[in-house]
Amino acid sequence: MTPGIGLMKRRLEKEKDAIALATSGIIKTYNVKEDQIKTLETKYDNDGGDWYIALGFNYKKTIVKMDSVQGTISEIKEI
Repeated sequence: MTPGIGLMKRRLEKEKDAIALATSGIIKTYNVKEDQIKTLETKYDNDGGDWYIALGFNYKKTIVKMDSVQGTISEIKEI
């Protein structure tokens, strides 16, 4: 029997871990330098267990959605 999402240990427990993963995803996707990226907003969804990180760089803004249990990026959306 496998534990439910609520009982599993999250890989992205802290906000700084989620920001680091989101920044890494932006660096790989958009080929920008880390010092160009600014964190605009962070949000954790308690019901779904997802992190949402808004990042800004080079006149662009993105929202990075991450699964906190798997520790992976689910979606990068440019706004």
